[in-house]
Amino acid sequence: MHKLLVAFTLGIASFSTVQAQSNSELLVSLNSGIPQTQGVAMVLANQALAQKTTVRVLLCSDAGNLALKACESTPLKPSNKTPKEMLQGLIKTGAKVEVCALFLPNTNMSPSDLAEGIGVAKPAEIAGYLLQANVKTISF
Repeated sequence: MHKLLVAFTLGIASFSTVQAQSNSELLVSLNSGIPQTQGVAMVLANQALAQKTTVRVLLCSDAGNLALKACESTPLKPSNKTPKEMLQGLIKTGAKVEVCALFLPNTNMSPSDLAEGIGVAKPAEIAGYLLQANVKTISF
């Protein structure tokens, strides 16, 4: 009977851990224009998606350039993919990607300059998102 109780308790604990992980969300705030920094942000976001985490990426400052159709970036080893290609992969696998509300007006760009699948963040929505208990943030 004791073994059965222990097994049941471990089963419930395992289910709770899996349930908590599947409800977690990650906001990746990327400001850096440095390709390696951009790359590691994309790699970690991709790994979070692979672990069934909802991922949202907020691009601002120099990193906002990744959102532009005309952006070119440097391929990184070992994958030989550019940060922009990694970002496009994130979008294809379900990540929500946005530029911060200040990016377009301060670069004389418009939403039509953004690559497909990238939107413009609304500050009130981002603030509300950040305040959710299940959202973790990472900044680069």
